[in-house]
Amino acid sequence: MSKKTHSPFTEDFMGALTSMIDGLFTNALSDKEKTMQPQEVCETEILTPVYESIEDYTEQTGKRFRMTKDQKTRNLTREEAFAETFGGQN
Repeated sequence: MSKKTHSPFTEDFMGALTSMIDGLFTNALSDKEKTMQPQEVCETEILTPVYESIEDYTEQTGKRFRMTKDQKTRNLTREEAFAETFGGQN
């Protein structure tokens, strides 16, 4: 029987693949627990509304504000629907 020879690319690829799989199994099967590192507390940024009013929305986008079907079935006013969509009291 003749022995199959692989191209250098195939051998490099298979070697890299074998190394990755070995590394994954080594990490998964190790009994060592990684210690948690403390993190700094990050401040959350308070976002200002993108649009001040329905008129401002229309002016900036060139489109009129449209309510969703759900907002219509809940009998919201356009102002209430706008506030719900873009957050906060506008």
